Amino acid sequence: MPGTTPARSRFAAAAAGCALLATALTTAAATPAAATTPDPVAAAQALAAPLVPGANDWNCRPGAAHPRPVVLVHGTFANGSVNWLTTAPVLAAEGYCVFVLTYGEQPGVPVLRAIAPVADSARQLSVFVDGVLAATGAGQVDIVGHSQGGMMPRYYLKFDGGAAKVHTLVGVAPSNHGTTLDGLATLAQSYPGALDLVGSACPACADQVAGSDTMNRLNAGGDTVPGVSYTVIATRFDEVVTPYRSQFLSGPDVHNVVVQDLCPANVPDHVLVAVDPVVRHEIRHALDPAHVGEADCWANLTG
Repeated sequence: MPGTTPARSRFAAAAAGCALLATALTTAAATPAAATTPDPVAAAQALAAPLVPGANDWNCRPGAAHPRPVVLVHGTFANGSVNWLTTAPVLAAEGYCVFVLTYGEQPGVPVLRAIAPVADSARQLSVFVDGVLAATGAGQVDIVGHSQGGMMPRYYLKFDGGAAKVHTLVGVAPSNHGTTLDGLATLAQSYPGALDLVGSACPACADQVAGSDTMNRLNAGGDTVPGVSYTVIATRFDEVVTPYRSQFLSGPDVHNVVVQDLCPANVPDHVLVAVDPVVRHEIRHALDPAHVGEADCWANLTG
């Protein structure tokens, strides 16, 4: 019949087009999308603390004298830029690749850091360490942490695969077995606005109370993990992590140091211990015991 063939042709063409489209859609659904691998260095750089002299040179390559990069981890309410202004340049001048992060931000809370749950902060540390290793080509890092920054990396070591990536952990006044609410309130008084957060918007504060679920989980089964060297540096005048001996660790390859055993006249408190020259010497000794001798009290206080 006239007109039948063109109509049938149009119908056949449309059917063929639908079949091709269905085949394409089925193939696309069956083929996984190309995976996008996050750049570990870029992820770490997003956490890097700004304006720390000698730190966060992502082109730094460790030399034979200091084959492991050093990651500096700050304490509660602080940030990497403030906490490590004196230690980072000293280590960098000695040839270390030094990296400093700021972690633990809580939504809606300005300025104050290291207040997020310890578990969340440990995952941020994991991201940072992975980026440092990728950038430097090193197999492991050393970590130096103050206060929460000395304790929280232990969570990373135990629960987030950090034990294989860390050679040495140095804790300066670390909250290893928790502290009291009075201790956290004392620390908060050093940071404007922090005292208002202690009872509400600071999960890390609750995590660091002695006997908390986080403390119990962290220390269950022993304080240390195999393969990591630990040094704890404490001051008898610590008014935040109390009693000061609660900072100490038990286990193999643990070195617990009291500042006043080295230098009785030296009396830094919890905050000032992070910038104390004798403590800085002990950090260097822990990182390189073969080449940095025991502290000379007078030389380190005056030099």
